[in-house]
Amino acid sequence: MQQLMLKLLYVVASIRYPGIRRDLRYFIRDNYFARLNQTRFVASDYIARRPYKVIDYHGEFDQELRYVLPFAYWHQLNGTLKKTISCTNTKEFYFFSEHHTEQYEKRVWQAGYGYYDVPNMTHSPTFDYSKWARVPFKSHYKNERFVFDKPLLVIANKYNIEWDKPPVNFLDIPALDRIIAACKSTYQIIYNRPLSTQIVLDNSEIMELNEHAWLREKHPEVILMHDLHEQYRTEVSSFNHLQLLVYANADRFISMHGGTAALASYFGGINIILSHPGGGMEHHFNEYATIFPALSGAQILHAKNTEQVFDYVSQYY
Repeated sequence: MQQLMLKLLYVVASIRYPGIRRDLRYFIRDNYFARLNQTRFVASDYIARRPYKVIDYHGEFDQELRYVLPFAYWHQLNGTLKKTISCTNTKEFYFFSEHHTEQYEKRVWQAGYGYYDVPNMTHSPTFDYSKWARVPFKSHYKNERFVFDKPLLVIANKYNIEWDKPPVNFLDIPALDRIIAACKSTYQIIYNRPLSTQIVLDNSEIMELNEHAWLREKHPEVILMHDLHEQYRTEVSSFNHLQLLVYANADRFISMHGGTAALASYFGGINIILSHPGGGMEHHFNEYATIFPALSGAQILHAKNTEQVFDYVSQYY
């Protein structure tokens, strides 16, 4: 029955979106099916409204941020969340869950495929927000500890394998130099590129950009998230906890395609996202204008290349 329904929904997707590539219609089909799957829980969600929902996920971090966390938070607000299960160092993301288990030590990107327990579980031109609620990270984690003389600008970089290919979406040292030189008089810049020992990995191997030593020498006024982690190691439970505390005090971000961009979109303000058209489905479905700003109401500026990042920095920062 499920396979028949998936075939029918593919036809619906093809009729509704004839201009979208045939292979991309499978994403729309899966999203339709995930939404229809929620009809099984009408009585539990809207009539009984007792804690029953167990949300168990260990797929890509990006999907967890965009789809799973808002779904779990909706259930918490609805009074129907029973338990959440995820990866190591995620309890601060699920601060609202009374029973959260960090069961998995590694993310498996394939876990998101055929996972229909959460609506909006994959790329789509439209999303259903009926069981999706903004997680208030900013108000929950805002603090007096990470406050500086100047407003914060977080540069959330990455340098890792993308789609089994060399890095695509990242700021190299010359680009960092140009951005920092333009912004450091106005902002306290915090540079964040997590090491493989600080986050739970999926299939995206983190590579070495060799920028941290350069930053310490060339731009000592820039604060490295690594250094903050060492300084406050006894006061935070994980690197993710530190990220939440720092990001909650910032209103300006520069981030990279993927989970890095999704996390920075959770805190309002302005988020410049570098995402080259050559990779990722977000471009095809215009998601930087839909679900990314929905995460917090942030203004999302999609830069398709490094020069556009410079332009947005000049115009908005």
